[in-house]
Amino acid sequence: MSLPAAHIDWFGFIAAVAILEVTPGVNMAWLAGLSLTKGRRAGLAATAGIAIGLTLNAMLAGAGLAELVQSHPEMQVWLRWGGALLMLILAWRTWVDQSTEPSPHDGRNGFAAGLLLNIINPKAFVFFLVVVPPFLTGGTLQLRQAFALGLTSVGIATAVHLAIVFSAGHAHAWLSDTDRTRTVRRIMAMVMVGVAVWFLAG
Repeated sequence: MSLPAAHIDWFGFIAAVAILEVTPGVNMAWLAGLSLTKGRRAGLAATAGIAIGLTLNAMLAGAGLAELVQSHPEMQVWLRWGGALLMLILAWRTWVDQSTEPSPHDGRNGFAAGLLLNIINPKAFVFFLVVVPPFLTGGTLQLRQAFALGLTSVGIATAVHLAIVFSAGHAHAWLSDTDRTRTVRRIMAMVMVGVAVWFLAG
C-alpha cells in the first residue's frame, strides 16, 4: 500500500526560495563577473548551464541521492573540493585572460562550467533535507512532488540569474577599455578564489 502524498505549502516554499536566491552566492558572483568581462551572450550560456545542472541535481536529490550524500560526509568533502578546484581554475583563467573581444568559446566554456559547478554542488543536494521539510505536512514526499519542487526552485533561480546577466551585460560596453577590463577581471578572479574558499568552508 502506497503512503499518501504530503501536502506542500507552495506559497511559503516559493517565498523562502526567492529569499534564498537573492542572497549573494556562488552562481551570482560568477555570473556577474562573467557577464561583465565576457558579455551577455557568455552570461546567458552560463545561465543555461546552471539551470540544467540545478535541474539534474534536483532530480538526483529527489531520487534519494540527498540522503546518501548526507549520510556519507566524505562524499560532501569530495564534492566541495571538486567545486573549489573548478572555481580556482576559472579564477586563474580570468586573471591571465588578456582578450578584449568576446570569443566563440566563451559561451561553450560558460555553459560547461555552469553545468558542472551545479551538478557537483553539495549544498544543492541537501536542499531537500533542509529547505523542503518545513513546507510539508502529512504523508511523504513523492518523487513527482520532489521534481516539481526542484523545477520551481530552478525557475526562480534562473529568473534571478537572468536579471544579473542582463544588468551586468549593460556594463560590459563600459569595460571596453583595456585597463578597466583587466582591473575588473582581476577583481572577479579574487572573488572566485573567495568562492572556492567558501566551498571548502561549507
